[in-house]
Amino acid sequence: MIIGHQKQWAFLSILAKSGNFSHAYLFSGQEKIGKKTLALEWLSLLFKQPIFTNNGIMHPDLSLIEPKEKEIQIAQIRELIWKLSLKPYSAPFKAAIIDKAHSMNEEAQSSLLKTLEEPRGKALLILISESPQYLLPTIISRVEKIKFYPAGKKEIKNYLKNKELPEEAKEEISRISCGRLGRAADFISDPQKLKEWEKTEKELAVILNSDIADKFQYAKELSQKDNLKEILEVWLAFFREKLMLKINPESDGKQYGKSSQGLDISKYPLIKIKNILSKIQTINYLIATTNVNTRLILETFMLDL
Repeated sequence: MIIGHQKQWAFLSILAKSGNFSHAYLFSGQEKIGKKTLALEWLSLLFKQPIFTNNGIMHPDLSLIEPKEKEIQIAQIRELIWKLSLKPYSAPFKAAIIDKAHSMNEEAQSSLLKTLEEPRGKALLILISESPQYLLPTIISRVEKIKFYPAGKKEIKNYLKNKELPEEAKEEISRISCGRLGRAADFISDPQKLKEWEKTEKELAVILNSDIADKFQYAKELSQKDNLKEILEVWLAFFREKLMLKINPESDGKQYGKSSQGLDISKYPLIKIKNILSKIQTINYLIATTNVNTRLILETFMLDL
């Protein structure tokens, strides 16, 4: 089921019908907004057969590459290049999805670049990334770029309409999913995640009004947590709400939910909120792909709050 991305899907459908598509695409946009889901739907359309069997086995002519131990390594790309050179089993061509393509290390990106410069045979490559700025410019220049955006709140509400959830929970999920269907699905499948999200929002609202000693103590505690990535996602959503409230000051604030409480927006100029969002994204990337000193980078960030 495709929710949102109507323009992108219409464009890809035309390409599928005409058969006139490029050998490589970059699907970029926020995490958990449906980029990979739409890529799989498109490949199913191009292959003219399901990508997965009823028992979940993936089509033999499709390769899915994902990070191993924080990064995509050159060995994975070399194996992929070899697979793409083989004759298709039953589909019209070979295809591959590189999920979180920005996590390719430098060697992996350089190896992939050679394939993009001189593609062998008929094969389709789809790179998926929420941080395309970390891809080599030479890779960016050799792929067709399709940008994805969060779904509208109404679309998320329609998705939640038939779910067996209390109305209050549906409203809260609609708010904090921020148009990201994957996030909404996570909250439905694991209600505990919703409780953790709300708890983290409250903690952040408190720490923003705390002194530097408390902020540094909070950074120390966060650096020892296993779910830091999820916490950073809450921070991103929190400050994106503040950004929208800053852009639309005439709003009564209700659509921004409970997380708007406890924070004086007037203390945060627009440029400062944008800077905070940028730094959270950088922290998220560094923690996910490197062995950065987590406590130090969080303490540095606390100085900007």
